[in-house]
Amino acid sequence: MTQTDLMSWRMEADPVLRSTIVSIIVLDRLPDHERLTAAMNHAIDVVPLFRCKAVARQFPWKPPLWVDDTDFDLSWHLRRSSVPPPGGWKGVLDFARMSGMAAFDKDRPLWELTVLDGLDDGATALVVKVHHSLTDGVGGMQLTREITDDTRTGAPTRDSDERRPPVVLPTHENPRAAMTEAMARSTAHAVRHPVATMRDVARILGSTARMTRPATTTMSPVMTARSTCRGFGVIEFPVAALAAAAAGTQCSMNDVFLAALLLGMADYHRGRGDVPTQLRVTLPISLRDSSDPLGGNRITLARFALPVDIADPEKLIRRVHIIVDRWRSEPAIPLSPYLARMLNLLPVAVTGDMLKHMDFVASNVVGSSTPLYLAGARITRQFAFSPTLGAAFNATLMSYASHVCVGINVDVRAVPDQPALMAAVAEGFRAVLALEPRQIDSMVTTSC
Repeated sequence: MTQTDLMSWRMEADPVLRSTIVSIIVLDRLPDHERLTAAMNHAIDVVPLFRCKAVARQFPWKPPLWVDDTDFDLSWHLRRSSVPPPGGWKGVLDFARMSGMAAFDKDRPLWELTVLDGLDDGATALVVKVHHSLTDGVGGMQLTREITDDTRTGAPTRDSDERRPPVVLPTHENPRAAMTEAMARSTAHAVRHPVATMRDVARILGSTARMTRPATTTMSPVMTARSTCRGFGVIEFPVAALAAAAAGTQCSMNDVFLAALLLGMADYHRGRGDVPTQLRVTLPISLRDSSDPLGGNRITLARFALPVDIADPEKLIRRVHIIVDRWRSEPAIPLSPYLARMLNLLPVAVTGDMLKHMDFVASNVVGSSTPLYLAGARITRQFAFSPTLGAAFNATLMSYASHVCVGINVDVRAVPDQPALMAAVAEGFRAVLALEPRQIDSMVTTSC
């Protein structure tokens, strides 16, 4: 495991901080079992971690090792069940949230996939549960593309009975050696450019302080309690409307997404009689580049405050853009693995308390822009419910084909009235999407 993975692994000493990702993939019909099995075998070959288990080291500050599970049994991970009558969407959400609340068996690879039949109109849902150390959102989308087809009749990936050799995991670079090499390069640069080096050191030290600054209070006056109980809800609307709102403000779709959440939070707090001026967000930032293999968790977390007291959607989007752009440009971002190593030396209670003072988590994952098929079934929607990481809720936006699918994972003790939160956030999206031209469909639907 990397130091970033070790941090999420150690945090699970407190079950409130579990790093479980749940995804719901909605299909128009039941997938072919043999083709689905072949696709999952291919996925395991592409990302060997999916047939490995994590084995703890002698010292707790050393990351666990990924070891080939010689008892790996695909049938244990690939399951089938039925949605209880009347077979509606709420039954799928309930199944997914219960799955997300259950701890992994850490003597096995950390993932499960359940095929849920019994939905209306013959539809099927796949509920995928995976530990964050196996993949992040971007890696998950890359893996999805490996096991899907562009047509319903796409050829099976491989013979499901074909035997595979034992996994040989790549060896990772020694972090101590890497740091020593980096220090040697830095020393040589300092000798040649002493003044510039001093300025760079000052910038990096300041950035490091900002990235690791502890949060000792929760900015929300009402979303303060924390628990292990979760509620799932979804919001969806046309991706063209989000793109138009972003283009109209000359900002990114992520900026519009964050502004919608903030407008929703202002509305939610207003209904409880206490609106803060700011809320603190955890924003995952991808460190992945084209040379990285599929899978793995290659993100860092930026934690900062965003305004809740700007009622004008366009002004709020532009303000969010400035703040987020500044944080994405922090000089310490490339040093995140070393910062994680430093934080892993702290007691779990200390780092866990910092995370529990975050108000919400917001993540944005770019999905396929064209329809995909899995084992003969067409994917109609795809929702992700990322971990709350100690916050009151996590909102994960995923674009797929013509739609935006937002999965909201709520700590029900922090937000006891989940329908009110969902309604407020939906109104936030309606407010930002109203900035786009009238001829673009901007209908927002919600369910929980």
